[in-house]
Amino acid sequence: MTTEDTVNAWLRERGAETIDHPGGTLYLHLGRVHDRLGALGHDPGVQLAGLAHAVYGTDGFDLTLLDVADRGTLRDLVGERAETLVYLYGACDRSRTWKTLPETRQVWNRFTGTAEDLPDDLVQPFTDLTIVNELDVAEQEPSIAARYGDYFRTLFGSWAPLASAPVLAESRRVLGDT
Repeated sequence: MTTEDTVNAWLRERGAETIDHPGGTLYLHLGRVHDRLGALGHDPGVQLAGLAHAVYGTDGFDLTLLDVADRGTLRDLVGERAETLVYLYGACDRSRTWKTLPETRQVWNRFTGTAEDLPDDLVQPFTDLTIVNELDVAEQEPSIAARYGDYFRTLFGSWAPLASAPVLAESRRVLGDT
């Protein structure tokens, strides 16, 4: 059994297949994010982070599959780097982080109320994971794309120095040019 298979089984045990999400279920969304990150050139660790990115909940999705106090459980499944990326993604206070991300390279942690520097090796994966997540939601729920498309085009354009070229190209494909 591969690590991906193990994580998928764990997500099913946690009920991800029963949780509504744009495009069907949370489980399907997590799989699409994983697959898209792989198709856009990310390594297996980043792909695993994409598969588990919402397990601690997010600023936009309050439901949790694992309490943040139990980070070791996920770390054992996906590895330290992938779990750190999942934690930072789940912890991100979007209103305090997104606009200033290119300048600060910090994540405002909604769990602790503090700003944390993104490790250099996670700046691009964090940025790409965030973009890919929003692209999947926008594709699955056209009303979200219509309502927030301009915002995301502008925001993701400002993130160009942090994001990978393939993810930026995918953003332009899905959302159109700025």
